[in-house]
Amino acid sequence: MFIQTEATPNPATLKFLPGRVVMPEGTFEAKTPEQGEVSPLAQRLFAVPGVTGVFFGYDFITVTKADGEWQHLKPAILGGIMEHFMTGAPLFANGYGATDDDGEEFFDPEDASTVETIKELLETRIRPAVAGDGGDITFRGFKDGTVYLVMKGACSGCPSSTATLRHGIQNLLRHFLPDVREVQAV
Repeated sequence: MFIQTEATPNPATLKFLPGRVVMPEGTFEAKTPEQGEVSPLAQRLFAVPGVTGVFFGYDFITVTKADGEWQHLKPAILGGIMEHFMTGAPLFANGYGATDDDGEEFFDPEDASTVETIKELLETRIRPAVAGDGGDITFRGFKDGTVYLVMKGACSGCPSSTATLRHGIQNLLRHFLPDVREVQAV
């Protein structure tokens, strides 16, 4: 098994591509070992000293570190990923599955068509680009011209995420939807 790695815009996060589907649907993020207990793979990765976050996408895994150098952490992470896939262990224990549920969505029913367009733009234009950088972004709400989004994986805590929100996503949404004034991460 050959696992490729890619840098992400977040220097604390590295993207691992195992050459196979990791999660056929949805995403999974664990920011603590306790959140990772539902996944044998996440448990293996959190066992590596310095690992502080794990994110599973369709065909990739991103790992976030607190400290240390990637050159020292990478072999242990690669070993954990390889061992997991070679043993055929399930991604999740006890029937747990992926979830895109980040909490309740909120918006005024009068804004339903605007929200539908926001979601469509997120799904078709923004999420694929963000996944390419090892992360994900989901809609949380729309109120008084402000779009609220949840950033996950490599995007969560990334130094350039503010620029991505302000100059990329905000400008795109404003172009198609004059009602949108700003975008904020939740």
